[in-house]
Amino acid sequence: MSDSAAFKTAMRRVPAPVTVISAAHRGERRGLTATAVCSVSAEPPQLLVCVNKRVRAHDAIGQAGYFGVNYLSHGQADIAHAFSSPSGAPGGRFETGDWTEGETGAPLLRDALATFECRVVQAVDGGTHTLYIGEIVGMTDRDDLSLLYKSGLFSAA
Repeated sequence: MSDSAAFKTAMRRVPAPVTVISAAHRGERRGLTATAVCSVSAEPPQLLVCVNKRVRAHDAIGQAGYFGVNYLSHGQADIAHAFSSPSGAPGGRFETGDWTEGETGAPLLRDALATFECRVVQAVDGGTHTLYIGEIVGMTDRDDLSLLYKSGLFSAA
């Protein structure tokens, strides 16, 4: 097993909250399912998202300068699947779920566990991914169970 394959296998064993990272640029919405999201700072409030350079949402985030982070609740596995499917039409993914537009134009999921609307303050090259650090300009949250991903399966916590 190569180092890359071993790394991916090991990381799949670590439970992680499931998000949909979203962006809109020139009237086109893009999004992807991601677990590589974490807080960076409380003052100012910032999040870090790791986005593969090969996905359509990557360039939309960089060009728009804004992105949304939508933490999914336990009943939203269908949304996670829609945004992780490589065969899904980019715009058609947003037909799953109830979406609105934030102040920056970033698509936000109305009934997500939590949403964060972020302004890109830094983009760092991370090999196959870009690490976008975003300063939070808006957020919502509600009390519910989280959707988690572990070993290729979704579960609630």
